[in-house]
Amino acid sequence: MGTTAATGTLLDGRYRLGELLGSGGMADVHRAVDVRLGRAVAVKLFHPKADGATIARLDTEARLLAGLSHPGLVRLYDIGADDSRPYLVMQLVSGLTLRAHLDRGVLPADTVARVGMRLADALAYVHSRGIVHRDLKPSNILLDDDGTCFLADFGIARAIGTERLTSVGHCVGTAAYLAPEQVRGAETGPGGDVYSLGLVLLECLTGEPEFTGTDIEAAVARLTRDPRIPRWLPKVWSDTLAKMTARDPADRPDMAEVARRLAHCALRGPLTRRPAVVPTNELPTPRATTVRIPLPVADRHRTAVLDLGPLP
Repeated sequence: MGTTAATGTLLDGRYRLGELLGSGGMADVHRAVDVRLGRAVAVKLFHPKADGATIARLDTEARLLAGLSHPGLVRLYDIGADDSRPYLVMQLVSGLTLRAHLDRGVLPADTVARVGMRLADALAYVHSRGIVHRDLKPSNILLDDDGTCFLADFGIARAIGTERLTSVGHCVGTAAYLAPEQVRGAETGPGGDVYSLGLVLLECLTGEPEFTGTDIEAAVARLTRDPRIPRWLPKVWSDTLAKMTARDPADRPDMAEVARRLAHCALRGPLTRRPAVVPTNELPTPRATTVRIPLPVADRHRTAVLDLGPLP
């Protein structure tokens, strides 16, 4: 089997590979069919001769996903190896990544709020289970044909307090969306995910990543300045994004508070001003339109409609 598996390849006599959906440094993702159950799936097939760190990340992703169950997370179905190539079998989300949508232009503000609320809901659940994602970025967020979003790729996620796969002082994640503490190589908690989500939402509204340049330039920039929140954004949006991207993790809200703030942003409706040169990119509206917000810690495995009070 070569670096990229051929269409029609049957893994372990069960998973028949279809088209290549995406490719990265460690693995390829294929549309596939589980011939035993007759259902469409996604197969994340790691490259041949994967090194020890790659195998460790595969094991981490499988173990973490196996213990999680939330409608905003891509589900894990199976794990295996074929011809010395390890693989994960996951829920197939029929649609595009958020990155692909952003390549077409900015998103409507109500769509951004809706996407952000669902991600915050999912991450509040993940954090309540003692896990930090550590690599939130548009290419790890999938939107199905109804516009409903799912968070994927827990390859560098880590259970809080567990052994590191990288040395202290080593930076993990994607440069454009790192939290300042990640750039410094410090311990990263739930606040790191809050910061990264803030940068993703800001990009959805402006059409441009906030920190650009080489990986080093993009990473170091957030140590010297805060993200530039456009003045044309309504106060409810600018306050929410400023709090999410505070340089000190202690000054950031938790994901439950982020979801509550984004619910207020959703009520604000369409924006009256946008970057003039960037086209808008409409997404389908999901069938369900109820605002769903994480409950307090004791009930974080459920969601419910929240009576929104004033923001502090």
